[in-house]
Amino acid sequence: FSPWLSRRSTNPRPQIVLSVYGPDFFGHDVVRGYGAVHVPFVPGRHKRTIAMFVPESTSRLQQLTSWFTGRRPEFTDPRVVAQGEGREVTRVRSQGFVTLSFNVM
Repeated sequence: FSPWLSRRSTNPRPQIVLSVYGPDFFGHDVVRGYGAVHVPFVPGRHKRTIAMFVPESTSRLQQLTSWFTGRRPEFTDPRVVAQGEGREVTRVRSQGFVTLSFNVM
């Protein structure tokens, strides 16, 4: 997985954005899920469970093409996951959960 720390926002709390990749049935490296969580500020040990999601093709033709080519839709900019702007028009599917542990000093 590749975490990305979001620092530019109007919200002063930083976020960790996760992009999880793994092999598909044909051995292609594809996105398995995206998710984001705010980093806690309070000292101590914290556990956060992140709901992961993946973008979906908008038409049957795109779904068929992505199945044949082995390329699934994915976001090119991690800010889409962090900010949420424009996600209301993006078709996504739930894809499980990731649990992170933070030790804040």
